[in-house]
Amino acid sequence: MSRRGSTIGVATALALTLGVVGARIPVPYVGLGPGPVFDTLGTVSPGDPKSDPIITITGTKTYPADGRLDLTTVSVFGASRQQLDLGTALRYWLDRDFAVVPSEILFPEDKSPEEVDAETAAEMAESQESAVTAALRELDVPVTATVIVADVGAGGPADGVLRKDDIITGVDGTTVTGADKLRELIRQRRPGADVKVTYRRGGATTTVTLRTVSSGDAENRPVIGVELRQKTEYPFTVSLKTDDVGGPSAGLMFALGIIEQLTPGSLTGGVHVAGTGTITDGGVVGPIGGIQQKLIAARRAGARHFLVPAGNFADASGAAPDGLRLHEIATLDDALEALDEIKAAA
Repeated sequence: MSRRGSTIGVATALALTLGVVGARIPVPYVGLGPGPVFDTLGTVSPGDPKSDPIITITGTKTYPADGRLDLTTVSVFGASRQQLDLGTALRYWLDRDFAVVPSEILFPEDKSPEEVDAETAAEMAESQESAVTAALRELDVPVTATVIVADVGAGGPADGVLRKDDIITGVDGTTVTGADKLRELIRQRRPGADVKVTYRRGGATTTVTLRTVSSGDAENRPVIGVELRQKTEYPFTVSLKTDDVGGPSAGLMFALGIIEQLTPGSLTGGVHVAGTGTITDGGVVGPIGGIQQKLIAARRAGARHFLVPAGNFADASGAAPDGLRLHEIATLDDALEALDEIKAAA
């Protein structure tokens, strides 16, 4: 072999080696792909006769469910500090079914994987409680929600005024019907504005004026410097169960599944419907992440209609797979109206 041929051969081998090695270099990104879907009217593990229902209601009359109301999820690749390698990140980036995002968005450097898991589990638990509350209030079932001070931030507006275990009953003369309502009332002000907070401690009820401060993040929300917990009481028991699903985005579909079981007839008319969205105690639906991947997951599962939070609708409109009709949803009432339209057209 000539010197020139030998040089080209060595250079080619070196380039291939560098390419292979380079493709294995970890990069600070994770991939988001279509995740599994769960029919809220079905069981945790379809096909397993011993699997538990996703929604179990006891202590009151329930009705047979019809159709499907799927909650959708996103699968995360490169999770929990195990970053993607460059080659995999590029492959996901070129695949329209996937998104590639900085890993710090899902896994902040100042939090351990265990802390992140605990947060998502807590968000799911809060979402489930809000879904139950919103569904029962929609059906005029009496619900009692008590908002309790879980902790008071040192140096904050409430420091030295409110105490742990105080029960907050009102803001500016409006009755607090839940933690979401309390936050909503405070957020009607700007940071630095005064709010009148009514609370109960022991047998005494007191009203104090607190000056709000900024939350200190990009949202610049007014806050009073307390952490809250909510004790909610229902006249019967509603249990929700899923495996390996965290975060708050299943709230809307849980609420619809509960309403389906508590009302005669069918919400969907037997049609396969999927959706996503957070929900408050008052039935307000909020935006979520990974909407494109959830649309794909829903269509692959056979859904014909998708309930999209209003805050995600612009992004979803350009990403809907063929055969999947989108419905813009801002409240639980909107979702029920959309289901009426779907049923009427079935």
